[in-house]
Amino acid sequence: MRKNSLERKAKNAKDNFVILWLCLLILMCLFSGCVKSNIINLESQGKNIVCFGDSITVGFGAQEGQDYPTALAKMTKFPVINAGINGDISSEGIKRIDTDVLSKEPLLVIVEFGGNDFLRKIPIEETVRNIEEMIKIIQSKNAIVAIADISTFMVMSDYGKEFRRLSKKYGAILIPGILNGIITDPELKSDFVHPNSKGYQLIAHRVYRGIIPYLNQNAILRRLKR
Repeated sequence: MRKNSLERKAKNAKDNFVILWLCLLILMCLFSGCVKSNIINLESQGKNIVCFGDSITVGFGAQEGQDYPTALAKMTKFPVINAGINGDISSEGIKRIDTDVLSKEPLLVIVEFGGNDFLRKIPIEETVRNIEEMIKIIQSKNAIVAIADISTFMVMSDYGKEFRRLSKKYGAILIPGILNGIITDPELKSDFVHPNSKGYQLIAHRVYRGIIPYLNQNAILRRLKR
């Protein structure tokens, strides 16, 4: 009996130590600035990362299997779903959000829209409203949202400002400038606007750097709830 009691105490002490260590790690991350404390749904219980967008998400212009979601899947332990459609505009994205995103048990959704809206001269106000609606719908299903900012220093700068505003307003992750240095470098492009395989690999790294602190914090919070 005494032996069992000692074993239980040892196990409890070990569990308490792990919990304390995890709490300290969270606090260190918060105070060091590696994560923002206002990101919504960090305790998400979803299973998948869903990349939701247009041809940039699909990987148009790259060799098969060289799109950024496929590259991202190799960098993280979570399954990554490519929910991109070539030529998609933001209003069409809203129409398929239930089937292509919410039904996929999302942990985190990377929203990448706006390029085709810009090319079709859809008013920016309409695009922003649509992306704002996407954020609210996704967050209502307890998933984390990350906005992939496709604006560059030269193109769509007004969109970049709006993406930053939305990320602050709704507690979404902002992944800035995923196309910076790509659309101006012929070695990273397949045509005027689309990256090639090398360009998509660079995008995947930028997305990974943007989301990994929050995936790590999600893992810590899940551990604490066990």
